[in-house]
Amino acid sequence: MPTPPAQPKIYHITHMHNLQSIIADGGLVSDAAMIARGGPATAIGMSTIKQRRLQLPVDCHPADHVGDYVPFYFCPRSIMLYVIHCANHPELSYRGGQELIVHLEADLREVVEWANASNRRWAFSLSNAGAVYAQFRSSLAYLHEVDWAAVAATDFRSPQVHEGKQAEFLVRDFFPWDLVARIGVHSIGTESQAAAALSAATHHPTVEVRREWYY
Repeated sequence: MPTPPAQPKIYHITHMHNLQSIIADGGLVSDAAMIARGGPATAIGMSTIKQRRLQLPVDCHPADHVGDYVPFYFCPRSIMLYVIHCANHPELSYRGGQELIVHLEADLREVVEWANASNRRWAFSLSNAGAVYAQFRSSLAYLHEVDWAAVAATDFRSPQVHEGKQAEFLVRDFFPWDLVARIGVHSIGTESQAAAALSAATHHPTVEVRREWYY
């Protein structure tokens, strides 16, 4: 199994329409907090799965649930993005495709350093954190247990790759906007929209067209 990258990155996907509220909030909030306030401006996830995540335990942090955390993947071009791109899953209410989905990228080690200094809990899963069989870790000493070959794979038809690619990094309750280092977008048009959303922000991540992050 490949070793972890020297500087692993993490990725949160959201709709372009949510950027302004994320910036206004100063960052990303957990699914539990977002559900409590009535949801984002444009929801792209599956409500049934988000509800289930409110009940699933993060076993390395007793009494915590997956929905208490802000979720990230270890790669862009995730399986969830593929589901959004296909727009045919019966549990997916959003049918707008991938064009207005943006990737928020952060540096894993920088995030962990901030979280530890802030006494904020974090964890990562070895597979889909929304599955009852997910295993969690709370130390970077176990980062090698992530299936990095699956994370990097572009063909995820194999069940093993499908599971490994969905590994998640989780931050309890809130993730600060200042830790977003880069925004990856689908096209020049979405790049312009993202730049407009950032106009009132004090922190301006780099905005780049990263077509290879999409299907």
